[in-house]
Amino acid sequence: MTDSRTRLLDAAEELLWARGAGSTSPRAVLDLSGVGQGSLYHHFPTKTALARATLDRVVTRSLERATRDLAEPGPALQAVIAYLTRPRDGVKGCKIGRHASDHFVMDSEDLSEPVRRYFLDLHTAVRERLSSARETGSLPRGDVDDLADTVLATIQGGYVLARATGDQQHMDRAVRGLVSLLR
Repeated sequence: MTDSRTRLLDAAEELLWARGAGSTSPRAVLDLSGVGQGSLYHHFPTKTALARATLDRVVTRSLERATRDLAEPGPALQAVIAYLTRPRDGVKGCKIGRHASDHFVMDSEDLSEPVRRYFLDLHTAVRERLSSARETGSLPRGDVDDLADTVLATIQGGYVLARATGDQQHMDRAVRGLVSLLR
């Protein structure tokens, strides 16, 4: 990857997280990255191409981190709890979840695909660990698909509450509440 491409993606990632894809202009990406217009259009001929590359990059990194967290050695339920309780900046919001309400992303099959893939793959990873916890007897009740969606919904809901109120405590309380129910 070239340095200019990396700088463009870094800038786009920050702007998409802060503003969403629909509200991020190529000019804003250029200004933040310090890269010339020719380089932008060389690497990304359209705003959609830039947004897709950025979303793919964020999704890949986020899934790798979540998978790594969930694959930690030791009891499966502890790995899920560690994943739930890892530090998150709730007030800033989720780099991926925020795009579920961005019409520019969700009205485009090309842009919505990485968002959809992220949540489906994350659900699968969480479900697998919850299934392992069930097999060892540390998770005695509840459908693992329901519980996996509850894990994802708690995190995403925590982000929404923290962003809406400007208060990290809402994210922290949502996670603590779910952890107490899982134990």
